[in-house]
Amino acid sequence: MTKETKYYAKAEMLIRKPIEHVFQAFINPEITTKFWFTKSSGKLEEGKETEWTWEMYNHSILVRTKTIERNKKIIIEWGNYDEISTVEWTFKNLGEVGTFVSIVNSGFQGETEKLISQIRDSTEGFTLVLAGLKAYLEHNIQLNLVFDRFPKELNE
Repeated sequence: MTKETKYYAKAEMLIRKPIEHVFQAFINPEITTKFWFTKSSGKLEEGKETEWTWEMYNHSILVRTKTIERNKKIIIEWGNYDEISTVEWTFKNLGEVGTFVSIVNSGFQGETEKLISQIRDSTEGFTLVLAGLKAYLEHNIQLNLVFDRFPKELNE
């Protein structure tokens, strides 16, 4: 996260698994689809674009991977048109305890109400992602947190 970043969302969690497993969970869609999005056009690769899809919401987003430092950091840009933001994952090896993951989503713009909404939604979303990852990697349980966040029955 750069010093110029004024508005950002942050979520962090200890995942009691080795850093390589936790890092790969965000690079490899075969793992990521177990706790976050449902479909991907491929693995994250530095300098490449990937499309992530949440089929239950009929929503896709283009992800531009800026930086991958194995077992240390992932930086992407994502969003639509004038709402592009940066997401930075950092991974800290805590030895036998596991891996501490920090996710910072920055680059939000707009009036106060829009900023508050973006920061709230991002913080909530990434907190659910980390909780889902923790359950999946530590206990092999798919909690469907992202899927169940907006059940279609609420709109009926």
